[in-house]
Amino acid sequence: MRRRTLASDALPAWSFMAPGLLVIGVFVLFPILYSIPLALTNYSVLGETDFVGLDNFVKAFKDDSFIASLRNSMTYVIVVPVLQLLSILMAILVNSRIPGIKAFRAAYYIPVVTSMVAVALMWNWLLSQNGLVNYILLELGIIHEKIGWLSTSSTALYVLMFITLWKGLGYYMMLYLAGLQAIPTDLYEAAIVDGASAAQRVRHITIPLLRPYVFFCSLISLMGAIRVFDEMFVLTNGGPGNATLTSSLYIYQEGITKLNYGYASALGLIVSVIVGVVSIVVFRVNQKGGVNPY
Repeated sequence: MRRRTLASDALPAWSFMAPGLLVIGVFVLFPILYSIPLALTNYSVLGETDFVGLDNFVKAFKDDSFIASLRNSMTYVIVVPVLQLLSILMAILVNSRIPGIKAFRAAYYIPVVTSMVAVALMWNWLLSQNGLVNYILLELGIIHEKIGWLSTSSTALYVLMFITLWKGLGYYMMLYLAGLQAIPTDLYEAAIVDGASAAQRVRHITIPLLRPYVFFCSLISLMGAIRVFDEMFVLTNGGPGNATLTSSLYIYQEGITKLNYGYASALGLIVSVIVGVVSIVVFRVNQKGGVNPY
């Protein structure tokens, strides 16, 4: 009887989830499963497709461009701790009860909802040889000649990392803000009565109770950093040389531009394994903390 009740209760839930699960199955799970046998072939749209075994995987680790793309993707992970730290500080700031704070929240969130194409046009103008950034730095005497920020191999990747940081701050700030507002205010009130300073309240109350949010935000930003694509595709297309070539962009170039679907599938599986391992490590590090209502 109890099993029938549980089954009848679960049926509406599965009914509501069915459309979303269908979309995930068709556009996520099926491509992942299909890419496994595809990675073992030299799939050709026009010619014959032959089984090549693990040749694509062997080729990948001998491919200098793919190794460079992995190195750039892993370098991009530097963004994650900086992004999370700044997002927490911004969330604490906008959680304050000061006049006009809602306007600040909206302003910080605007880059998140702005089209990447519009962002690219703006930053491309700011960072060009005759752009505003060079003008200001020259006027302040910080640099003595114009710099091509996106056309110089030593600066291009780090400039793109800054753009990612700027665009993602508002998104993670809102997530942390939701976490801050879930923390009971009586904990802060008790700490104030006990004589705790603002820094001590942040250290001993805010940060421990935000740990589930830190875990979730760190995980998704880490996965996003390894698979970053939009900024490179729109602004540099991997150049100059391979300075800003990331794994996702290289997979796109091999699969969509060159139609090497088998090789691109193998590259995608390698990157997926790397993302999976990194995700497991993040899971292992810490999942504790948060507010316990009991």
